[in-house]
Amino acid sequence: MSTEPNPILAALNVRNITYPAKFQAVEHTAAAELARLTGGRAVKSAKPGQGVNVALAPRDWAKLLPKSKAAEPGWMWLKIEDNGTGEIIADAGSLLYAAVRLLANGLNDQLRGKLAAGLFIQATFPWHRPHWDSCLTQYWRSIRKFDRERYVATLAETGFTHVEINGLQAHMPMEDSVQSEYYPQFYTYTPGFNHFVDTPLTAGLWQPHYLEANLNNLKSLAALGRKYGLKPGVCMFEPRTLPERFFQRYPTLRGARVDHPFRSRLPRYCLAQDHPITKQHYRAAIQNLMKAAPDLSYMSVWTNDSGSGFEHTGSLYVGRNGGPYMIREWRNHDKIAQAAGESIVRYLANIQSAAAEINPDFDIILRLEPFKLEQDHIKAGMNEHITWEAPSLLVRGYSLPYAHPKYPEMSGAAGSPLQTEIDPAERAALAESRARGAEPTLQYAAGSTACFEPLLGVPYPRLLRKKLESMRDLGIKRASALGGINNPQQSPYWPNPTVLRATQFTPEIPIDEVLLNTARGFVGEKYAAKLVACWDAFEEAVSWQPPVMLFSGFAFTWQRTFDRPYVPDIEAIPAKERAYYERHGCFQHNNPGINDLGKDVLFDVVTKEQGLKAAANYDKECLPRIDKLIAQLAKLEVQTAAEPSVQAVFIDLLDRARGYRAVCGSIRMVAAWCAHVYGYLDSTKAADKRKHEKALQAAIDAELVNTQNLIDLLEADRTEFMALSAIGNNTFCYGEDLPELLREKIRLMKKYRHKKPRIDKDILWRPIPEAKWPDFN
Repeated sequence: MSTEPNPILAALNVRNITYPAKFQAVEHTAAAELARLTGGRAVKSAKPGQGVNVALAPRDWAKLLPKSKAAEPGWMWLKIEDNGTGEIIADAGSLLYAAVRLLANGLNDQLRGKLAAGLFIQATFPWHRPHWDSCLTQYWRSIRKFDRERYVATLAETGFTHVEINGLQAHMPMEDSVQSEYYPQFYTYTPGFNHFVDTPLTAGLWQPHYLEANLNNLKSLAALGRKYGLKPGVCMFEPRTLPERFFQRYPTLRGARVDHPFRSRLPRYCLAQDHPITKQHYRAAIQNLMKAAPDLSYMSVWTNDSGSGFEHTGSLYVGRNGGPYMIREWRNHDKIAQAAGESIVRYLANIQSAAAEINPDFDIILRLEPFKLEQDHIKAGMNEHITWEAPSLLVRGYSLPYAHPKYPEMSGAAGSPLQTEIDPAERAALAESRARGAEPTLQYAAGSTACFEPLLGVPYPRLLRKKLESMRDLGIKRASALGGINNPQQSPYWPNPTVLRATQFTPEIPIDEVLLNTARGFVGEKYAAKLVACWDAFEEAVSWQPPVMLFSGFAFTWQRTFDRPYVPDIEAIPAKERAYYERHGCFQHNNPGINDLGKDVLFDVVTKEQGLKAAANYDKECLPRIDKLIAQLAKLEVQTAAEPSVQAVFIDLLDRARGYRAVCGSIRMVAAWCAHVYGYLDSTKAADKRKHEKALQAAIDAELVNTQNLIDLLEADRTEFMALSAIGNNTFCYGEDLPELLREKIRLMKKYRHKKPRIDKDILWRPIPEAKWPDFN
C-alpha cells in the first residue's frame, strides 16, 4: 500500500483529523488511514476538534448530520468542507473504515460534489458477512501469498460488516482415525467447539497445545476484525462428533451416528443433544469460546455433513437414528420429524441463551438445506436471535431451486453466480420469517468457491451486480458471500470487489459507469473500454460453461481433476503409479470413483447422455468463447508492451483466462470419458465401439495439450491465477508441486492411452488394502 497521499484527497485540504481519546480500534484505524490519504495529522481528543472528526455514531460527534436520516441501521455520513473541516461518522465500525476508503476511489464526481454539503449513505445490506471464508478460515487457509490483514481490511472496504474467525491454526485437524482412512480431512473446515476449547465433559480429549494454537488463531483474527470494525463470528459444523473413546467412558451420552459409512472406517457419533449433561456442555463450550472473543456476534451452524448432525433427522447419511431421549420407538415419520425439529430449536436456543449472557445481541443461524422434513417445525421456533440462512428462501432439502440460464434442463443454480433473478415467491417466505421476528440470511457467490475452484479472480461483475440488485429489490437485509472474496491481493485487477462495494454504498452509479471507471483506474482512458469488453467476454464464457456434477463445483480438486490421468482403463495403471494423485483425492479403496469418472460412492455423477451433451456444449458454446478471449488478450499484451503498467493488467487477465481454459478443458475431458467409455462398453456393434474409441482418443489428445499448457502457465509464474497451498497437497487444495504431478499425468496418459475401455464394477466389494479375504475354496 502506498504511503503517499492520495491526490484527490490531498485536494480536500484536510490538515487536522480528530478521533476519540478512548477510542475503539477502528476509530484509530480510520483516522490514521485518512491521515495517510490526505497528508494530514491524526490526533485523539476527548471532544471533537477543528478539522475532520472521525468517530462512531454513539459518540454523538455527528453535529451536522440531520437526525432524521439515521433512522435505519447501516449508514455512514461524510461531510468535508472546502476549508478542510467536517466529520466522518458511521453507526458500524466497518462502515467507518469503508467511508474513509470510499473517499479515496469510490465516489464519482457527482457524489464527490456533495461532500461539502454532506453525503449520507445507507448501506444496501446493513448486515453483510463472508460465509465459509475459504482463504481466511476454511480449506484454502494454507494458500500461498495470502495476507490476512490486507484481506480483512479489504472486507471492510468492500462493504462487509462481519469477519469469520474459526480457522484451524494447522494444515489439518487432529481427529481420531484408523489406518488409511480419509474421513478426518472433513474436519479441516468449519471446525467446531472441540477444536478450540474443552469443557469439564471433554477435558483431555484433545491435546492442550492443539486447542491453544487454534484458540490463539481465533483470537488473532478477532483482533484483526476489530481493527477494521468487523464483528467476529464463527461458522461451525455442529453438533460435531466425539471420539469413540469418549463414548466408551460415557455410553449413555451417545447420540446419532453421523458419518458417511462409505467414506469412513470408524462409526462416528455425536452427543445425545437433549441430555442435560449435553446441554451443560454446549453452554460451557460457547461461553469458553467467548472468553477469547467476548464480542462474538454470531454462530452459523452447518450440519448433517462432515462429521456432524442432529439426531433423528432424515438427511443423516445412515438414516434417522439417535439416542434414547428424544422420541420413543414406533412413532410415524411425521412425529419423528416434529420431535427432531423441535429438538434442534432447543439446541439452538440453549447455545444462544448462554452466549447472550456475554453478548445480548448474539445470533445463532442455522443452514436450512438439510431439513426437508423437519423444516416447518424448526422455523416455528425461530425468533430475532435464532434464525436461518440458505442460498434461496425457497429451499426445502438439498434439491436447490433455479435452473441454469443457458442449460435450463440443469437445476440447482440457487446461490451460484448464474442465479441472478429471484422468484417472487421468495417474498412470501421472507414475510413469513419476519412475522416470527427471524431475519433470514440469503447466500450468494462473489468469488470462485464451489463454482470455479481452484481458480482465483474469475470476473463476472455484471452477473454479480444483477444478483445483488435482485436481493436488494426483494428486501433482503442480511447477505452472505459464500467463500468470501478469496485472495483479492493476488487478484489486483479483479472487478468483483469493486462491484460489491458500489452496490453496497453507491448503487445509484450504473454498472457501466462502475466498470468503466474501474477499468480507467487500471489501464487509463485509452484501453478502458477494451478491458471492460474483455471482462464481458470472460463473463459470457462463464455463463455458457456446461455444469458437470461435482467437477464444476466444489469437488474439482478433491476428484484430482487436473492431475489424474485420463485413459480408457484407469486400473490398467498399477496402483503404485496412481498413488501420487489418489492419496490426495477423496477416494476410498472401494469407491467406484477410483476407476469410473462418472461415479462417486453410490452416486451416478455423470451419465453417458450427460457426458455427450456436456462435451458437445463445451465444444460449441464455452471453449470457442474463451479461446477467442485468449486470442484478444494475447494481442493486447503485445499492443501494450510500451506501457508496462497497462500491459500488466492484460497479462493478469490473460493468465486467468488461460487458467479457466485449463479447468474447462479438464472438465470437458471428464465428460468425454463418461460419454465414450460408457458408450464403448454399452455398444454391441464393432463399428460403434470404434467410433467411441476414436472420440476418446481425440479427447485424450486435447487433454494432453491442455495439460502442457497448464504446466507452461504455472511455470511462467506471472500471475497467481489459482489457489496453491504453501504447505502441501490436500484433498481441497493443490500444492506447489502441481507441475510435477501434471508431468506424471502426461507420462501415464501416453503410456496407457491405448488400452481398451474397462471398468471393474466389483470394486465395491474389495477388502481394504491392508487385508485380504480368506480363500473359501
